[in-house]
Amino acid sequence: MKRTSRDIRTANRYEVLRQIIAESPTSRQELAAATGLSLATVATLVGELLDLRMITEVGFEDSAGGRPRGLVAVNASGGALIGVDIAETYVHVELFDLALNVLARADEDMRPGESRPEQVVGHVAAAVGSVVAQAGVEAARVLGVGVSVPGQVDRDTGIAEYAPNWDWHDVPLLDLLAEHIAYPLHLDNPLRACAVAELWFGAARGRGDAVVVNLGTGVGAGLALGGGLHRGVSNSAGEWGHTTLVLDGRLCHCGNHGCVETYVGAPGIMQNLRELSPRSVLLHPEDQTATIDALAAAVAESDPVALKVVRDTARYLGAGIADLVNLLNPEVVVLSSWVAARLGEPLLEEVRQAVARHALRRPLAATEIVLSPIPTDPVSLGAATFALEGALQSVGQRAVKRTHARSRTAPPS
Repeated sequence: MKRTSRDIRTANRYEVLRQIIAESPTSRQELAAATGLSLATVATLVGELLDLRMITEVGFEDSAGGRPRGLVAVNASGGALIGVDIAETYVHVELFDLALNVLARADEDMRPGESRPEQVVGHVAAAVGSVVAQAGVEAARVLGVGVSVPGQVDRDTGIAEYAPNWDWHDVPLLDLLAEHIAYPLHLDNPLRACAVAELWFGAARGRGDAVVVNLGTGVGAGLALGGGLHRGVSNSAGEWGHTTLVLDGRLCHCGNHGCVETYVGAPGIMQNLRELSPRSVLLHPEDQTATIDALAAAVAESDPVALKVVRDTARYLGAGIADLVNLLNPEVVVLSSWVAARLGEPLLEEVRQAVARHALRRPLAATEIVLSPIPTDPVSLGAATFALEGALQSVGQRAVKRTHARSRTAPPS
């Protein structure tokens, strides 16, 4: 799609604010260098953000000579953002200030069979209400709610087009949420959310090309290419979890066989354990979280069954990541989401070894494989940035409307 001048201005405003959040305090000159925008453009955008009270002047930096440079910083109290992480087994919600510090958290567990849209919406509404109450923020200060839902989504219409693990098809999720939540709503999926979180605050920050592997119940790869988020032509990029790893392998919820997700997602790891040791005390048949937690604890105790399960899982995961390394030649591959966080360093070391067995030498030599360093939930953090992006876009639209209104009432020249 061809971008209008308004789209470009919104993107530039977003990028300047992103740099200010990441580097507060900073000068206009530093912002120009970091964003590649002209100093005049940066000065104009900084002025707009000051008018919006999203940032504030904080004095001058020391100068060895010449005119001192004015410094700006994010105005943390200038608004609140909410990030919603809808996963297959839980809803996790966090409320942030404008510096993206967490002010409140809420969780809602979703038991098996609680995946109908109206049930999920109820959990989200309850958790959003909880964080607003905990933080004590006024409704007017909430700039928006970013919602991450698994599967393929249409950002423009707010429709969850396809969520294979729930068999959702064309669910008007944002319309359903809007019946219970009065704040502006913005929809995307966890692949994009994790990638944005790593670009802003994590292992992909300052990197040109990065892959963020999301390991949870579902599996996918968020892509940051050329320093920016890669969505694909229909916002469907990154469905790596549904690429074929084993011909005629395990049946996947998507209807295909042998998908990556069926071997390295939480249910796939449970199946790896079940096939190795059907009566293992580590296996909690109806509880993914309890099984992964038990595996992690047993690995720490050098339990042979747990070590073998992690090694087998890493073999599959490493083969799939090697494909990403060969195909995309990224600077960094980040293992993210709750399964990666719980299995941690033991999984990481096994994955590195497995990738080395499969990837080509030259692209592998340029790629670092790491765990996500983000201490909070990366999906909620990334979802909150979608709300911030939407808030800046709406500001731009209001500015255009005001300009048009002035032009209509202006006397003829």
